[in-house]
Amino acid sequence: MTVDGEDCWDVFQWDARENCEVRQILDRIADKWSLLVISLLEEKTMRFNELRRAIDGISQRMLTVTLRNLERDGLICRTVYAEVPPRVEYHLTALGCTLLGTIQSLVRWTEEHQEEIVQARAEFDRAAR
Repeated sequence: MTVDGEDCWDVFQWDARENCEVRQILDRIADKWSLLVISLLEEKTMRFNELRRAIDGISQRMLTVTLRNLERDGLICRTVYAEVPPRVEYHLTALGCTLLGTIQSLVRWTEEHQEEIVQARAEFDRAAR
């Protein structure tokens, strides 16, 4: 949608309607585990256990599900090497790399505004008592 020559978001394009692709994609990439995996794979190719050690609090099952979903969405690539034992590595695809700037902007915004958010939470909690 365009208003006064400016592109505007149509909020309803990513609402909770069933089968909304935009919403499903946002849910995937905004997931805390997905953000961490994408960020870690920015710098290097990693194996499953390297990722698991690097991500505090993630279970083996949740990492497996997260990696599978990111692979399905074309954001990461899984490479299996025919060795004994088999070696599996993960790296960002070109599409996955396009998310890095967005993630970095989000982290910068969070860092810049964390004190304001902490203060707002404290004020809210005091008023709720």
